[in-house]
Amino acid sequence: MTSEDKPRKRRPYAPRVPIEQRREQLLDAALAVIVSEGYDRISIDAIAKRAGVARSVVYGAYDNLDTLLTALLDRQQAHAYDSLLATLPDSTDSSDPATFAAETVHRMSAMLHQDPDTWRLILSPPGNMPTVVRDRIEADRERFRRRVEVWLSHTLTGTDHDSLDPRVLAHALVACAEHFGRLALTAPGTFDPAHLIDQVRLILGTLWPRTR
Repeated sequence: MTSEDKPRKRRPYAPRVPIEQRREQLLDAALAVIVSEGYDRISIDAIAKRAGVARSVVYGAYDNLDTLLTALLDRQQAHAYDSLLATLPDSTDSSDPATFAAETVHRMSAMLHQDPDTWRLILSPPGNMPTVVRDRIEADRERFRRRVEVWLSHTLTGTDHDSLDPRVLAHALVACAEHFGRLALTAPGTFDPAHLIDQVRLILGTLWPRTR
């Protein structure tokens, strides 16, 4: 049999489905690639292979990889950002900010446990992220930092600690939260959540004791 006689390998056949269903399938496939192989391996080919379809099917749903990744971030971060905001203290009583901060760590721990894949998407090291992803995540991170800064400004006003800079503290607290969140996802068991919560209460309580 000559090479011309050999049957060609057929491309994956994708049954015809509604476009919205197809898009969700491809977003699920993209998320699975990122979670299991990292941003270095994300591509139209990788997504098509994971979804079991041809490249043309992916391009029929999304114009390019950036468009697909933006749609993925839209889907995952809409819920993630709301969940993140829900971890912030919701009480107007600012007399014990260290306890509030410890409660925030507790809520964040539960949030990571409930939706680890979304947070792997967001907390992956930025060095290998596509630009469209990195820019979007940084924009949402800055929005969250500003919310933390507003809460800190309110809490520090009129206290013996109003010389502390809320902007600097917000950057420090968000950076620490991201660091420990990344550890929780990539090296579970490194820190016991209960121990970490106690340490947050102790450290911030020393820096920032009850005001009354």
